[in-house]
Amino acid sequence: MHEFRVYLADEQATEALGGCLAAQLTDGLVVFLSGDLGAGKTCLVRGLLQALGYQTAVKSPTYTLVEDYSIAGHDIYHFDLYRLLDPEELDLIGIRDYFNGRTCCFIEWPERGQGRLPQQDLEIRITVQGEGREAFITSHTDQGKRVLESLL
Repeated sequence: MHEFRVYLADEQATEALGGCLAAQLTDGLVVFLSGDLGAGKTCLVRGLLQALGYQTAVKSPTYTLVEDYSIAGHDIYHFDLYRLLDPEELDLIGIRDYFNGRTCCFIEWPERGQGRLPQQDLEIRITVQGEGREAFITSHTDQGKRVLESLL
């Protein structure tokens, strides 16, 4: 397991980190995004999608649970499990079908899906630090390690 820490001075810096991640995107990547409400998890995904060429507004899937994007040769799923009451609810939407080795999945509030989610390749934990944020990026698999090393 390897960890990288980066200070994010503002929203643009958070989006830029998402853009850096977009350049290293590989099929099958599973990324857990953790942090308090408003920490910048969706902002990071927005930066990733915009770096891939997505030009429409990126909304948090808080109410829809998942938003899907097909862009730049990638099928990307952005989950927000904040409103999930029980991890078993994920079985009702066929959660396992999303993790097929060909898709890239970004999951906010992954702890709420405990026992129903696959092993994450990367975990990005965002914390508020004064006026900015700090992102801790941890690899949990060989694929995650390759992506993390490419970011350095």
